[in-house]
Amino acid sequence: MIDNNIKYKEQDDVLFDESISTGERSQLVVYNDDYNTFDWVIQCLMDICNHSQEQSEQLSLLVHFKGKATVKTDIFSVLKPMKDALIDRGLSAVIETMVED
Repeated sequence: MIDNNIKYKEQDDVLFDESISTGERSQLVVYNDDYNTFDWVIQCLMDICNHSQEQSEQLSLLVHFKGKATVKTDIFSVLKPMKDALIDRGLSAVIETMVED
C-alpha cells in the first residue's frame, strides 16, 4: 500500500523518504531526575515516542546511569510535540539541534 502523503524520489534505483532527507536534524533528549520511576519513564516512552517495551527499558537505563539519553532523532517539528508531551507527564526533556560537519 502506498501512502499518498509521503513523497518519494528515485535516485540510482534507491527510494528514500523526502521528509527524512530535508530539514535540520534534532535530538529529543530525556534527563534523569529523582522523581519519576522506571515504570513511568518506560510507559511515557512507549506512549509518546512509540518505542517498544524493550527499547523503552534500555533507554530508561541509559537515562538513569548516564544522566541523559537521546530517545528520538528527527526534524524539530516532529520532536516538539513529543517533548511537550514528555514534559506534561513530568519528565525532563529538551530538543538539541545536531550540527552537521
